[in-house]
Amino acid sequence: MTGPDDPPGPIVRTLAQKVAWDNGYRLERGPEPGGWLRYGSTTAIGDIWIAGAPRGPWLLSVDHPGVAAELGTELAAPVPGSGAATWAFEKMTELHERLDRVYRLAVSLPDAPLTRFQAETRNLPRTTEAERLVVQRVGQDVFRGALLDYWGGRCAVTGLAVPELLRASHIKPWAECATDAERLDVFNGLLLAPNLDAAFDRGFLTVENDGTVTLSPQLPADAAAALGFDGPLRVEGLGPRHRAYLAWHRTEWFRKG
Repeated sequence: MTGPDDPPGPIVRTLAQKVAWDNGYRLERGPEPGGWLRYGSTTAIGDIWIAGAPRGPWLLSVDHPGVAAELGTELAAPVPGSGAATWAFEKMTELHERLDRVYRLAVSLPDAPLTRFQAETRNLPRTTEAERLVVQRVGQDVFRGALLDYWGGRCAVTGLAVPELLRASHIKPWAECATDAERLDVFNGLLLAPNLDAAFDRGFLTVENDGTVTLSPQLPADAAAALGFDGPLRVEGLGPRHRAYLAWHRTEWFRKG
């Protein structure tokens, strides 16, 4: 399946522009061969292409390799297109939903958070401990924003969708990271409800590569029940790049028996 051969008509242009603008892609690069309309963003890395017909199907193509890889685990097999990967959607509502996901990934995947952190702290002094703490708080805010985007504003275990209650939990803690790239790596974090964050941060639970949550033998059964950990728990949506950080957590941070 390929993009339409004819240049996009006014209806397609209007619909494509709206869905692109609504999801953060407001830089119009212009039409391209094959009926594609190309858009960029001032805040997200990479461009997108949209093609289709007023009643569908619609095609969405992305050139961000990280976004393409993430979507590849969530969607059906891609089809031929202009960017690194392209997908077809029967309805505009599906395109809108998926483009929202594209934008959230593009602003959260490496190295977008690191770039934002470096820009925001470039002129901040780091001589005293108080000054370094200010820089760290900026980094933690950037990291939290990236996790909220990556996990769609939901707890990675429970699905709790109240951002004010969610915690950006480092898998490998800030102080243990060797570089800012590690500290700001969205794959070095889980978005968790407060009880899960506290237990994970203190080593009373860890996560296996398949997402299974393992409780520490040092956590009493009555405490686990009080925390809501008396049933099976699982992280959905882990990717291969989480594994190295999770291995570190299991080896270095988890309270073993």
